[in-house]
Amino acid sequence: MDVAVFIGSESDHEVVKEALQILESFGVSYRLEVTSAHRSPERTSALIAESEKGGAKVFIAVAGKAAHLAGFVASKTSLPVIGVPVESAGLGGLDALLSTVQMPRGVPVATMGLGKAGASNAAFLAVQILSLGNPRLQKKLREHKKAMAAQVESASKKIRKS
Repeated sequence: MDVAVFIGSESDHEVVKEALQILESFGVSYRLEVTSAHRSPERTSALIAESEKGGAKVFIAVAGKAAHLAGFVASKTSLPVIGVPVESAGLGGLDALLSTVQMPRGVPVATMGLGKAGASNAAFLAVQILSLGNPRLQKKLREHKKAMAAQVESASKKIRKS
């Protein structure tokens, strides 16, 4: 397994679905678990240790509300941690964003944007991190960027013809 993906609750699964598809499209293996820094701290600690022993190289932590999951994971591992705050009722995700991005010195969390777009970017960042030692992933990332550029060019031509 390359990436351990932790979601704070079952409802976060919808947020992370596309990110999992991105990992799959790059041939990156992952483990998905529901766990909570607040409601199941012992389980979360055990999952972090198991993931490290299982070969995880990057963690993605997706959570809303107080969103301490990414910080909790970062406190327990020296591997890269990518946090994805999730929108929720009340503060619209601002609480999750601040809880994820405001980490103390020495406990870094790479924080993505809110929700599904943030989760997708977390997957892409995980692939980029993994590509540092993997020429196959580097090639796939270059191909992906070329395809995105081609889509933009195509859209531009389409609009100019209108």
